[in-house]
Amino acid sequence: MTFDTLGLPGVSVVTTEFKDAVVAQSRALGFDPAIVYVPHPVQNRTAAELAALADAAIAPALAQLIKSN
Repeated sequence: MTFDTLGLPGVSVVTTEFKDAVVAQSRALGFDPAIVYVPHPVQNRTAAELAALADAAIAPALAQLIKSN
């Protein structure tokens, strides 16, 4: 949200576990953030698994950034 108020595009990367919380908070703030969801959990994943999650998230994140311009 801070990026948007400064006129800078931003994307949040959030695990699917927190989707309901993101929706509720976004509604409460009256804000429609750019979000890319990744599978939950992340803390017990190997480096290779995290790299695969990041690789899968980069194209949607870039698309959100481009869309917000």
